[in-house]
Amino acid sequence: MNLRKNFLAHTVACAIAGIAVAAHSQEQTKRLAPVIVTADPFGANENAMILAPAKVLSGNELRNKLGSSLGDTLGSELGVNASGFSTGSSRPIIRGLEGPRVKILQNGMSTGDLSAISNDHAVGSGMMSATQIEILRGPAALLYGSGAIGGLVNIVNGRIPTALEPRATGEAELRYSTVDQGTGLSFSADRSAGNIGLHVDGNVMNAGDYRIPGSSAVDSSAANNDTGRLGFSRNRENNIAVGGSLIQDWGHIGASLSQLGKVYGIHGRDELSKIDLAQTRFDVDSLIKSPFAGFDGLRVKLGQTDYRHTELEGGTDPHVRFSNKAFESRWELSHLPIAGWRGKFGLQTEQSTVQALNLEGDNPTVPRTRSQSTAGFIVEERDFGDLRINVGGRFESVSRSPLANTKRSFNLGSYSAGALWAFMPGYGIGATASVAQRAPTAEELYSGGAHHPTETYDIGDANLKKETSKNIDLSLQKTTQALRWKANVFQNKVKNFVYGSLSDAVLGVADGMEFDRTFSQANATLRGAEAELSYNYYDPGWFGRLFADTSRGTLDNLGNLPLQPTTRTGLSFGYQDSQWRSSLSVLHASAHNRIASSSISEETTTPAYTRVDASINYVQRYGTTDVTWFLLARNLLNEEIRLSTSLLKDYVPQPGRNLMIGLRTRF
Repeated sequence: MNLRKNFLAHTVACAIAGIAVAAHSQEQTKRLAPVIVTADPFGANENAMILAPAKVLSGNELRNKLGSSLGDTLGSELGVNASGFSTGSSRPIIRGLEGPRVKILQNGMSTGDLSAISNDHAVGSGMMSATQIEILRGPAALLYGSGAIGGLVNIVNGRIPTALEPRATGEAELRYSTVDQGTGLSFSADRSAGNIGLHVDGNVMNAGDYRIPGSSAVDSSAANNDTGRLGFSRNRENNIAVGGSLIQDWGHIGASLSQLGKVYGIHGRDELSKIDLAQTRFDVDSLIKSPFAGFDGLRVKLGQTDYRHTELEGGTDPHVRFSNKAFESRWELSHLPIAGWRGKFGLQTEQSTVQALNLEGDNPTVPRTRSQSTAGFIVEERDFGDLRINVGGRFESVSRSPLANTKRSFNLGSYSAGALWAFMPGYGIGATASVAQRAPTAEELYSGGAHHPTETYDIGDANLKKETSKNIDLSLQKTTQALRWKANVFQNKVKNFVYGSLSDAVLGVADGMEFDRTFSQANATLRGAEAELSYNYYDPGWFGRLFADTSRGTLDNLGNLPLQPTTRTGLSFGYQDSQWRSSLSVLHASAHNRIASSSISEETTTPAYTRVDASINYVQRYGTTDVTWFLLARNLLNEEIRLSTSLLKDYVPQPGRNLMIGLRTRF
C-alpha cells in the first residue's frame, strides 16, 4: 500500500515538474498587483494588514481552491479549518472558533442565513459566483458585529457595479468532477449604458453521492454504513443575480436582487435527511465622495433577506422549517486625516425574525423570536515614524424577543488596540489586544425541540449571559521581496463561553433523537500558533509555500473543547508564467486525541491523514479573451479523511480521490 502511494506521488510530482520545465520558455508575466481587502476600513492590501491578519483568495488561486461550500474552499488556509458536516453545509472554523463567533459577510453585509446556529445549515451565498474571498481577524472585525469574536469571512461578488465598463466584460466557467459525477456552470457579465453600470451573474451545480475509500462508519455495526459511495451526500445549487448602479463623479448608488436555491443531503449517525433551502436577497449600496468638509466618503448600505429551509426526514418527509427575515443597514463616514489620524466611524442596525417550526405538531425547535440590534463603531489609525497605531471600538445594544418566553436585552462593548513597529524595511513586529462581547443567539436561549440532521433534542437556556472574549495576538512578518514569511501566536480567554453539552437523557430518546443538547456556559481558553513561509507567489517562475498551524481549546475545569482542529503542516510548490501554472501540495493533519469530556459526540479519537492535491492550468489568448483549461486533483492518494472538527466524523468521511476538469473564459 505504501509502495503504491509513494509511486503515485512520485509520478504526479515528476509529471507536474516536467510540464513546468517545458513551460519555462513561455513569455514572462508582469508582477501581479496587490489585492485590495474590501472589508478593511483603510482599503489596505493583504500584505499591509499585520494588525488585522488577512488572507485574500482571488483569480486562479480562488478558482482552483473552489469547493461546494465555504468551509471546503477555505479549509486549507492558515489558521482556518472546515466543519465538514456535509458537502453542502461546511463552514470555516477560525482558530478553533466557529458558528456565531465567525461572521460570514457578502459584500460587507450579513448573509442573512442561519448557518451560524447549526452545523447542518448552509451559508446563504453561492461559491461559484465569488470573485474574491477575504479572511480577517483583529480590529477590522469590530466594524461588522459582535458575531466576529473569532474573525470574519467576506465573500465578494461585485453584484453592484462601482465602475463603468465601456465594453462587455465577464467570465464563464464549466467544470466536471469525477468523485460525484458533478457538473458546474457559472457566468458573470458587466457592461455600462451611459452612466449606468449593469451586472448579471448565475450558476448551476449538480453533484451526486460522492465516492469514499472503505466504509462510511468507523463502527461496522452502525445503522447507516455505506461502502463505495456515501448515500445522502448529493448537492444541488442554482443562483441568479442582477444589479445596476448610477455612477458619476460624485460617487454611485446601485442595487442588486439575487435568488439562491440549494438542496443537499445529510448522512447522519442514524438519520438520513435533506435540506431544501431558498433565499431571496435585495441589496442597496451607495457612496458619496467628499460629502462634507473634512470627510472623504459617506457610504450607505441596505440589505433585506428572506431566508428559509425545510429539513426533510428520510429525504421526503418535511419535519422542521427554519426561516429568517432580516433587514440590515450600515452608515459609514470616513474622514480626512485629523492630527495624523485616519479612519472611519458609523452606525449599524439589524432586525431579524427567526423561527424553526416543527411541521409534525411537536414543540418548535426554535420559537418565533424577533431580534434587534443597534451599534456604533469607530476604527482609527496613525503612523508615528516607523510605529503604526490602530485603535477601534464598538458599542451595541441587542434584544431577543421570543413569542412566548422571557425577553432578553444585552449591552455589548468591544474594543481593540494594536501597534506595528517596522524595525527594518519590509519587516514588522506587532501586537494587538482586544475585548469583544457577544449576545447569545435565539437558538442558544430559547431552543426546545427536535433537530433531525444533528440528531439532537435542543434545549436552550433563557438565562444565558453575554460572552466576553479577551484576545492577545503577537505577530512577526516579512512582506517584501520573493521570500516572505509570517508567524503569529495568540491566546483567547472567553468568559461565559456558550457550548452544547450532549447527553443521552430520556427526553431526547423519547422524541426519537439520539441525544439531548443543552446549551450551557463555562469559561474557555484557546491558544495557538501559526507560521507560513512563501517564495515568489507574485512573480513568474518557481513558487512555494510551507505552513503549520496548531490550536487547543479548553473549558476551565471541564476538559477540552469539543470539535477542535488538530495540528497541521503543509507544503506546496509549482511553476507559473504567462500561460502555465502547475502546483503540487501536501497537507498532513496529526491525530486528534484531546477528547472533550463534555460531549458524547466526541467519544473517539480522530486518526491522522495526509492529503495530496495537484493542479495544472493552461491559458490561451484570443485578442482580449483568455481561455483557461484546468485539471485539478484532490486527495490523490485516496486517503480516508475524517475531520476532528466534524460532528459526524465517525460516520461521514471526506470524499475520496477526485479529478476535476474544466475551462473558463474571461473577456
